[in-house]
Amino acid sequence: MSQQPALFGHDTLSASQVERSLGLPGTFALWLGANVVVTTILTGMLLVPDLSFMHAMWLVLLGSAIGIVPLVLIGAMGQRTGMTTMVLARGTFGRVGAGFPAWVNLLALIAWSWIQALLAGMSLDYAVSTLTGYSNVALFTVLCELLVVAIALRGHLGIEKAEKAAAVLMLALSGVVLFALNRHYDLPSITELEATGLMGAGVAFDIVVATAFSWIPLAADYNRHCRTLKAAVIGTWGGYVTATLVAMGLGATVSALSVSIGFPQTYDPTALLSGFGFGLPAALVIFFSVLTTNVMCVYSATLSFMSVRPATPFWKPAAIIGAVSVVGSLIPGILDQFQTFLLVIGSVFIPAFSLVIVDYYLIDRSRYTPELLIDSCRTLPAVNVIALCSYAAGALLAYYWNWVEPLEYGASLPVFAITGSLYYTASKALPHPAAA
Repeated sequence: MSQQPALFGHDTLSASQVERSLGLPGTFALWLGANVVVTTILTGMLLVPDLSFMHAMWLVLLGSAIGIVPLVLIGAMGQRTGMTTMVLARGTFGRVGAGFPAWVNLLALIAWSWIQALLAGMSLDYAVSTLTGYSNVALFTVLCELLVVAIALRGHLGIEKAEKAAAVLMLALSGVVLFALNRHYDLPSITELEATGLMGAGVAFDIVVATAFSWIPLAADYNRHCRTLKAAVIGTWGGYVTATLVAMGLGATVSALSVSIGFPQTYDPTALLSGFGFGLPAALVIFFSVLTTNVMCVYSATLSFMSVRPATPFWKPAAIIGAVSVVGSLIPGILDQFQTFLLVIGSVFIPAFSLVIVDYYLIDRSRYTPELLIDSCRTLPAVNVIALCSYAAGALLAYYWNWVEPLEYGASLPVFAITGSLYYTASKALPHPAAA
């Protein structure tokens, strides 16, 4: 194994080397900074004017408060055991079977990074062109991703410092944008905007829940560093729900206001807000939010790779994944697939982590020890057939209810509940695969 460069983080899969660096404020800031991001703002924009502003915000509050619960449960597993999310998946799927969610998570996070890198590049390009007149989206996208990789290579300690600073900055800039909008426009009037009814409340609720579910694969990667279970639970729940209300609320506000004054909707909030004269602060909000979220994507994608290739030093996959993210961010039309990507992520990960949660909390948590999942991994059964069959059933349900016969109230929660129940019943009726 090559020696780890001195300037890079020394993060490993080892539970004994976990640094308990996150208290309650740090955990709150981490998940706040992670989710005050432009993709969450865009989700808020999708809800209005299909729904009225107040209806949309109630659904955001309810959906995020419920949708974050599985993430909190996975994060608590990480805090208790000191292991990453994809290492924990070995206890459910087996040492070989866990490679499937690990590779899927790696590819999904790379796709997320493509979207985030492009949005960061667009925002930085707007800010620079506003100040200097120079514009080059491709160049600024590459520069943003290089900065992301530099922070990610510092490991979790570098990310935690960046998230704390970004959380404060993004809240302040979001407040500036809302203050400026309120000074120049009749902001309270957006509560009177009539809904077009094109999107049902059930679908909107499902999108909010699916947004929360999309973060589940990252939960234990960061919460393994929490000092206490209280910090992991309260900090994660409070930080995420607060961030979702701020980000989706900002998106819903801008969307409602744009409709009320006849401004065309767009997937680039900097262009939208520039029509109001507030493009620069909005560009800064988006740039910092995307930067911090993209760092988390690259870091967790690296840990997913390490879970299937444990001998690889941390810095190598981090650098390669960052380079791949730069190339992918330049794919034409990638933002047009944003909402579809959210549904795909939900279809893939909702049934998978329903199984992990049921297996740990309801069936047998004694399998989830570092000694078994890391030190003596070869003694694990190669594949848990019950888990893989239950997952396949859940994934098929998610596909059917999302694309073939969409449910009026969305598929996320039904798929989560049915998949977990099926696995629990089958596990009680059939013997768990024996260890070697």
